[in-house]
Amino acid sequence: MTVDEEKLTTQSAEENDDGTMSITSHLEELRSRIIKSLLAVAAGSGIAYFFLDSITKFLTAPVGKLYYMQPGEAFFTYLKIDIVSGFLISLPVIFFHVWKFFLPALTKSERAVLGILVPASVILFFAGLAFAFFLILPIALKFFMGFSTEDLQTMFSFQNYFDFVITFLLPFGFVFELPLVVIVLAQLGILTSEFLGKYRRIIFFLSFVIGAIITPPDVISQISLAIPVIILYETGYRIVKHVLKK
Repeated sequence: MTVDEEKLTTQSAEENDDGTMSITSHLEELRSRIIKSLLAVAAGSGIAYFFLDSITKFLTAPVGKLYYMQPGEAFFTYLKIDIVSGFLISLPVIFFHVWKFFLPALTKSERAVLGILVPASVILFFAGLAFAFFLILPIALKFFMGFSTEDLQTMFSFQNYFDFVITFLLPFGFVFELPLVVIVLAQLGILTSEFLGKYRRIIFFLSFVIGAIITPPDVISQISLAIPVIILYETGYRIVKHVLKK
C-alpha cells in the first residue's frame, strides 16, 4: 500500500459517511485543544510572575495585613496566585478553543460568529469577577469580620484568604457567561423561548441551590450568586424571545 493510499484509508476511518468527524477524531481534537490551552496558561503564568507582588497587593487590599502559619504556606500561595493569574491572562485563548471545539457543525457564515463569541465571553467573565470583587466581596468580608470582639480578633491566614477569594470570585465569572450560552444554544435550535419560560421557576430555585454548592458556605455568598443568575437568565430569555424570535 502506497503512502497516498494509507492517508486515504486513515481519513475514511476518521470520518463518517456523512462527512462528520468520528468519536476518535473528536477526542483527538479535544486533547489537542486542552494541551494548547494548558500551554497558554503556562505562558500566562510566566508573564504574571513578573507582576506577582502587584497582583498580590491588589487581591489583599480589601482585608489588609495577612499572616502565614506554616513554613511553606507563603510559597505555595504565591504559586496558586501565579497559576490563577496565568489562567486569567490566557482566557481569550482558552475561550477561543472552547468555542472552536463546540461549534464545528455550523456553516461558514455562522462560524464567523466566533469572532464575537470569544471577546464577549472574556468581557462577561471579567465583568463577573469585577462585580464580585468590588461589590460583593467587601460586603461579605465586612459581615464575617463583624463577629470579632475584644477577646476574639480577626486574623486571616494568607492561604485561607486567597482560597476564599478564589472560590468566591470564579463562580461569578462563569455565571456571567449564562446569557451567551443561552443565546448560542437558542441559535443552534437546542433551546427556545417557550422552553426557557416554562422552566424559569425551576432555574430560579436551582440558582440558590447552585449558589450554596459552589460558593463558600454562607447565606450572603449564596444569595449574591443566585440573584445575578436570575437576572442573567432573564436577560438571555428576553433576547431569545424578542431579538432572536425563537
